[in-house]
Amino acid sequence: MPEPELAGRLLARERSAVSEALNLVDDRRPPQREAALAMLDQLAREGAGHGAVRIGLTGAPGAGKSTLLDALVSALRARHQSVGIIAVDPSSQRTGGALLGDRLRVRSVSGDEGVFLRSMAARDRLGGLADATFAGVVILSTVFDVVFVETVGIGQSESDVAELVDSLVFVAHPEAGDLLQFMKAGILELPDVFVVNKADLGAAAQRSASELLAGLRLGEAPGDGWQTRVVQTSALTGQGIDELLDALGAHRRHIEESGELARRRERARLAFVRDALERRYGSYGLEQIGGRAGLIERLEGPTHPSPFALVKELGREIELGLRG
Repeated sequence: MPEPELAGRLLARERSAVSEALNLVDDRRPPQREAALAMLDQLAREGAGHGAVRIGLTGAPGAGKSTLLDALVSALRARHQSVGIIAVDPSSQRTGGALLGDRLRVRSVSGDEGVFLRSMAARDRLGGLADATFAGVVILSTVFDVVFVETVGIGQSESDVAELVDSLVFVAHPEAGDLLQFMKAGILELPDVFVVNKADLGAAAQRSASELLAGLRLGEAPGDGWQTRVVQTSALTGQGIDELLDALGAHRRHIEESGELARRRERARLAFVRDALERRYGSYGLEQIGGRAGLIERLEGPTHPSPFALVKELGREIELGLRG
């Protein structure tokens, strides 16, 4: 199918077009890659998905991210909001595909046309985001009201997902003793909302919430003026789910009014272009446009119609340099 027709279906919020578009952007063959970039450029130029809420959900394995996500989706559907989900899974060493798959998540809304979930393999990037995640976020943001990116929660995933979303939620397990690890890793500076999940455990959850609040007070206040929230939830009982959604709504309003939303979207644009070119051409290819310093200079230049157009333009320039 020609990419303009597929883009038109997405712009009309046609749910059946989502899987086709995601399959196209995950296809590594050169013709399909060109078609995907053209489709994504059209979506970006026509302002698709700018109003969708983009939320990152990360945290250590075993914290209950998927169960919490299930509860959040149910609550959002009760508020008549449609939801798209990208779940970035560890990769199978044999097939390169996602290990966990869609069937293990969001069971309570199985078959709901207002919910879409796609698992993506992190491939060889431990804790990193799948290659097509940014494009996937753009596609889902075109069709759905709220888009979640759930990560494997290992290594660099917190900083990776923070570059893609408007609000970042970190889910902590109340019995894992995470606070010291958070402080050492600098994770306290990244999330907009901390969730202490499994609040039904009682005193352990309350203690973890208190420790997180104390740790946040020791750090520097965020530059945009937002005070990081700590919310206790129980996906099993429903405790704190509405409070978490209210905290995310408050954060969204804050970043819209302060201009931080536009700055976050711009950082996501630049990160996508940088990563896409570095993955495809490596350091030798980037030398054709002045290396990483030259790339940064071009990224900070005049705004292009979309990051996808910029990847195409700079990619062709690199390829011409390599041929010459």
